[in-house]
Amino acid sequence: MLGRLVLLLLQIVIGWFGSTALMGFIKIGDFRLFIFAVVAAIVVFLIGIIAAQILKDVGTPSSHTLSWSLVFALIAAALWTWGSQIPLLSEIPWGRVRAEYAVLAAAILGYHLKK
Repeated sequence: MLGRLVLLLLQIVIGWFGSTALMGFIKIGDFRLFIFAVVAAIVVFLIGIIAAQILKDVGTPSSHTLSWSLVFALIAAALWTWGSQIPLLSEIPWGRVRAEYAVLAAAILGYHLKK
């Protein structure tokens, strides 16, 4: 249980700083949030692989875990990009949370839901 908590904290901290650092090397303006979603999901997954080797009670993630993390991150990116244009979702204040925070949180959520 403690290992999973440490994994979560590592994924939050290293995931944020690692993803933003890697995005500094990628110079694509269009759909930047979607590229961030892919980078964040891969970074979260790699942190899980490394932590599984170091921490006790943390299992090695499978390729399905990467898929879930990637899908959740891309869904969050789509919601933060086009969510205000959907009539059913137009009342949600999308601007209160930075899009990158939401995408990283969704990638971590997808990782832990599958795991």
